Amino acid sequence: MATRTDTSRLVDLWHGIDQAGGIDNYVRKQLEERGYLVERKPTDGMSKAELARYKKSLKAEAAERLRLNKESWLAYRETHIVHLGEGIFWNDDLDFDRWDLRNPEERARENELPELDNPKALAEALGLSIAALRWLAFHRDDATFIHYRRFTIPKRDGSARAIWAPTPQLKAVQRWILREIVERLPVHGASHGFMPGRSTKSNASVHSGAEIVVKVDLKDFFPTVTLPRVKGIFRRAGYREQTATLLALLCTEAPREVMEIKGKTHFVALGPRSLPQGAPTSPGLTNTLCLRLDRRLSGLAAKLGWRYTRYADDLTFSLQPRKDRKKQPPKVGALLGGIAKIAADEGFVVHPNKTRIARSGGRQQITGLVVNGDAPPRVPRALRRQVRAALHNLRNGKPLREGETLSRLAGFIAYIQMTDPELGKKLRAELAAVAGLA
Repeated sequence: MATRTDTSRLVDLWHGIDQAGGIDNYVRKQLEERGYLVERKPTDGMSKAELARYKKSLKAEAAERLRLNKESWLAYRETHIVHLGEGIFWNDDLDFDRWDLRNPEERARENELPELDNPKALAEALGLSIAALRWLAFHRDDATFIHYRRFTIPKRDGSARAIWAPTPQLKAVQRWILREIVERLPVHGASHGFMPGRSTKSNASVHSGAEIVVKVDLKDFFPTVTLPRVKGIFRRAGYREQTATLLALLCTEAPREVMEIKGKTHFVALGPRSLPQGAPTSPGLTNTLCLRLDRRLSGLAAKLGWRYTRYADDLTFSLQPRKDRKKQPPKVGALLGGIAKIAADEGFVVHPNKTRIARSGGRQQITGLVVNGDAPPRVPRALRRQVRAALHNLRNGKPLREGETLSRLAGFIAYIQMTDPELGKKLRAELAAVAGLA
């Protein structure tokens, strides 16, 4: 990547090329000014000495033309995207695409989005050079370096969930996109995940005291949201082809296998680019992408007498007690059939093994919180007991159980405090005392 001095020089050079009317005109003008441009003449009547001088002049012109063209190409590359990798359509000259909105700038203003009319404007908004923007957005099926770090966390079923965390530079870019663009896009009221003022508690509160709770999981939620779908979000937001392409590439990555080939680490793409689980932009983009899904599922639920919320890929439907609703059958089968059809229409798949139906006689748990009865959502009794037992052990000088740490206990207590502030405050004080932090 060019140094800042080189970048500034090449940007200035391209400005001169642009003013000259393009590379060919610029090169010809420079050849004329520097005395390299040779007037073409017939060679039949030239003496050997004249022919030698003529050929020498042509050779010098060709060498200077080659140098000027090479420098002009470097200036072009420093100020244009040029290419974004395998399978990615790009055209530096494109200023209108048939898939663009008719008046995209007007839509962007309606959404109060920053004006990003071209790659240069996007690069400047992100505090990047064009070369750095291209480097962050570039795609390779077989890469020896990517802008993500892979680690795993355990799932509830004991299997490992792969998390791809962006590098600091890409993460800063994604946070800007999240703050300045994604969080300004419309989201349905039924969405509760990763939104200011909403939480697992607000999601569960909608379903407190229900007669029946139906929980449905969308399979491969983030991987299902591929590059074209993300690009479509930015197009509908009010950005044209070039800007939408770059934004989508900055927010996606291909699922990859880490392989060692001849002593070198390779990251080999296993499928199309999609939303990584670990990027700060991924949850917000799914929320705005699911606007129509949420609207249709809310309509289905209301038609059948149910309530609906979504927390990321967890869909929850509840039927209130008979005394609180019109006298009609639950119609669980019609509900499940409608959910599957709407999900498929919107490009998602219902996970066949993760649909749960819980009636009021059993425990109804939504996004980790129990909602049975008239009491507000609360953490399961087993978790409260686990925390109290750990604090008791610490008070009596006993070690924590395997896998338990002070920070993990603090996290559990914060979770309890979200639903029961008084109990959470008491447990937090106890933890501070036994840990010597009071």
